[in-house]
Amino acid sequence: MKSAILVVDDEPGVRSALSGVLRDEGYQVDAVESGEACLDRLTRAAYDVVLLDVWLPGADGLSTLARIRERQLDVPVVMISGHGNIESAVRAIKLGAFDFIEKPLSLEKTMLVVRNALRQRRLEVENRALRARVDRHLQMVGESYAMRQLREQVAMAAPTNGRVLIYGGNGTGKELVARTIHALSRRRTGPFVEVNCAAIPEELIESELFGHVKGAFTGAIGDRRGKFEAADLGTIFLDEIGDMSVKTQAKVLRVLQEQVVEPVGGTSGVRVDVRVLAATNKELLAEIRAGRFREDLYFRLNVIPIFVPPLHDRKEDIPLLAEHFMGGFAREYGRRMKTLDATAVSALQEYSWPGNVRELRNVIERLIIMVPGDTIGARDLAFLEGPFVPYAEPSSSDESGEGLTLQAARSRFEREFIMKALSAQNGNISRTADALGVERSNFYRKMRALGIAARLIEREEEPASR
Repeated sequence: MKSAILVVDDEPGVRSALSGVLRDEGYQVDAVESGEACLDRLTRAAYDVVLLDVWLPGADGLSTLARIRERQLDVPVVMISGHGNIESAVRAIKLGAFDFIEKPLSLEKTMLVVRNALRQRRLEVENRALRARVDRHLQMVGESYAMRQLREQVAMAAPTNGRVLIYGGNGTGKELVARTIHALSRRRTGPFVEVNCAAIPEELIESELFGHVKGAFTGAIGDRRGKFEAADLGTIFLDEIGDMSVKTQAKVLRVLQEQVVEPVGGTSGVRVDVRVLAATNKELLAEIRAGRFREDLYFRLNVIPIFVPPLHDRKEDIPLLAEHFMGGFAREYGRRMKTLDATAVSALQEYSWPGNVRELRNVIERLIIMVPGDTIGARDLAFLEGPFVPYAEPSSSDESGEGLTLQAARSRFEREFIMKALSAQNGNISRTADALGVERSNFYRKMRALGIAARLIEREEEPASR
């Protein structure tokens, strides 16, 4: 699609010549003679660049530019002037002009400025698209009471500089909460730097957080900025802070108190302005009693405590989350959206979700990839090791077996037979397989083929002596 350019100049010869050159370069060009006509065109059509003369009858170019910005019309404007001076150029740039060129126009320079403006325009469009994708990923999905409370807490905490300590199990979405707080804060234009305290070896954590100078230790071949310095004027997120050593905790406490970072091996500190968010899946008060976490650091971090509920405490949100993930994966893999039928929704809500939202996301990704049809049923969720996955009960019309094929009738009989055998053995897979005279591995396969999934809590016979 051709880029559209609007030329605004009161001289017919300039409009004609400039329009002709731009069309020869492959652009779609419109030309008008006044600021008022320019504003009228911009409200009725979309342009990728405006070439705007400074000296115009009526509203001049600079006042027209000011009105373009007041109306928040999103288009790069290149100012043109036959009486150029530094004052006009400076004012134009302050008003948001992309560039300023003088008459007589150099064809080479004009084309260069237009190409640069179009490139800038494309980058801005791509950036907005990327931000929209990021915003979709940052969406806190759910309408349960717990989720409404969580969003309310995040909205109150975000605009402040208060430190936040986020509690919750693995996979509940603690990082999402931290990123949302940053995105809604006054520091949103600054960096968001994440540090997984559980993933970094003890001997490297101080260098990672505070940086180091050349020669501080073996392998330190140059100076390196730490995460705190990289997060200056932004936010640092200390994930799983309960796994940080007591020695490192002391140094983090000093940074929080003084807002000064001292690199490993350095002799002088670096002042930083950083908001600290932290998260943990541990009970920190118990860690304090056990001597594994500093009480003074806990009180420094726990200014605003936020608890992220596990998925099994907000099961009414599961269909909404499943649809949200389904849409994302459908776009990512170029697949059509699938629908969860009533049996699938029931199965998802009855499962205990030990891996929380992260596990649900993985399950939905698997379903998008592996289920061939457009509808997902309980049979497609047989791999979940949860309570028995509910199946749609046969209607009264088919209880007698009328309308069933021989294969379907046999499958239904086998399923009911196995369910009764499992119930007799209290759900023990090994004992049920032995009772039925079937190898355990074959029994597993048969269960999955019939859509039977159980939480496998094996109660193998204990040895005679321990």
